Amino acid sequence: MATIPTLGAGRTATRAQSRELLSSTTYDLLVIGGGILGTAVAWTAAQSGLKVAMVDAGDFAGATSSASSKLVHGGLRYLQTGAVKLVAENHKERRALATDVAPHLVNPLTFFVPVYKGGPHSAPKLGAGVFLYSALSAFRDGMGRVSTAAHAAQQVPALRTAGLRSVAVYGDHQMNDSRVAVMTVRAAVDSGAVVLNHAEVTALRFTGGRVSGAELRDRTDGAEFGVDARLVLNATGPWVDHLRRMEDAGAAPSIRLSKGAHLVLRRRSPWRAALTIPIDKYRVSFAIPWEDHVLLGTTDEEYTGDPAEVRATDADVDQILGEAGHAIRDEHLDRDLITYTFAGLRVLPGGPGETAAAKRETVVTEGRGGMLSVAGGKWTTYRHIGRTVLEKLRNVPGVGLSEDMADFPRTVPLPGVGAPNAVAHRLLVDREPGARMEPLVAKHLASHYGTFAFDIARLIAADPKLGEPIHPDGPDVWGQVAFAADHEWAYTVDDVLRRRTTMTVRGLDTPEVRSRVEAFLAGRGEG
Repeated sequence: MATIPTLGAGRTATRAQSRELLSSTTYDLLVIGGGILGTAVAWTAAQSGLKVAMVDAGDFAGATSSASSKLVHGGLRYLQTGAVKLVAENHKERRALATDVAPHLVNPLTFFVPVYKGGPHSAPKLGAGVFLYSALSAFRDGMGRVSTAAHAAQQVPALRTAGLRSVAVYGDHQMNDSRVAVMTVRAAVDSGAVVLNHAEVTALRFTGGRVSGAELRDRTDGAEFGVDARLVLNATGPWVDHLRRMEDAGAAPSIRLSKGAHLVLRRRSPWRAALTIPIDKYRVSFAIPWEDHVLLGTTDEEYTGDPAEVRATDADVDQILGEAGHAIRDEHLDRDLITYTFAGLRVLPGGPGETAAAKRETVVTEGRGGMLSVAGGKWTTYRHIGRTVLEKLRNVPGVGLSEDMADFPRTVPLPGVGAPNAVAHRLLVDREPGARMEPLVAKHLASHYGTFAFDIARLIAADPKLGEPIHPDGPDVWGQVAFAADHEWAYTVDDVLRRRTTMTVRGLDTPEVRSRVEAFLAGRGEG
């Protein structure tokens, strides 16, 4: 099995080397799109022994896949529609991610559902719901129950207590979606895949009327190249129909889009639990402690504009703050506390009706030229989706992939797997005499990189300046920028600040910081 292409000192392949690898052979599978679906399929297909290439016009998880609610969850609200089997399946995948696949990136989190006088749900109903929810996960995250308003206020001091009767309590998990995406790309490459981000498909290749590859343009330098493949998978998310029209100009729309916006705010007091806030009988809003801040959201409304232009509008901010105000006191929702706003697009099956009521399912279609297009997906079940799509690829007639596919292992840890607390401890005690790492930095590196935190520590040991903070108000250090450039396919300032570190989320990507990172990347080069 192939290993990650390297330059001396363990650097990943340069863009020129990657282009040469991509254009010099015929791949079994070309995956276009490096979000949830693309990375899951590329990882699974590479594990099965296929020769896999994956490209993305932007950064890996650069759009919707890094604009999620950061949850790995069973989906409590799905119980209202009777989707008990779906919730049980989600719980199974959630537990696998949390215990075997990515315990270094997926963290347990307690959720409170406040019950207010005159609210849409009663305490007995919610109590029964969270009990069933926890039962479907075999009570591995504790037993769902009803607790007191006083207990909730102690754990979440920002909680609005006027009219608060009680709270329902249950357990779920959260993660940093950008970090999970990067680790999944690395896992695919470790299994033999060749990948390149910032590589835009300009046209599809055809052989005998069948899609047999793609023409690409490197957005970083304009270089043009192509990739040949026995089978092409369109996993471009909101752009799936755009690529389908490259295959067949008359292809009818297959999807519709729903925008989900979020806000990130500085917190005035510690949050030891998250809130699931009932808005009405069917909708909820979340308030989640995340990266020392609070994440609020989300919206769910049809979106018909350019996917590249999606963003949280003033109306979205008003809606999210208003809904959060059902359960959070006003002083904790001051607009001056907002550090970051973002929005992503859910890709839903085409059809009539409200987007909020549309099924969250993965749809696979085959076009006139034999290109497979896949749309939908969520982080909690992304491994399951990868396996499901791969089974469909295995059975595409006339391609013969099944002959070259081995059975892939069901549960493989993501790279860097390790207990964050143990990693942080080693970072603090295993150091050269006179060297010191701040405890907050050690904890930050351990919980975002797992055992790869030791690689960053080695960079810092070789060049102590890399141990300095990028901004004095945050835990990210320059060693992360070096690691992102050398090992994590980070080529732009946004790659680094938005998706490889937590700088943008914390509102610390100032013009000065952006300028310094840009200069750092230029100096790092690809030599």
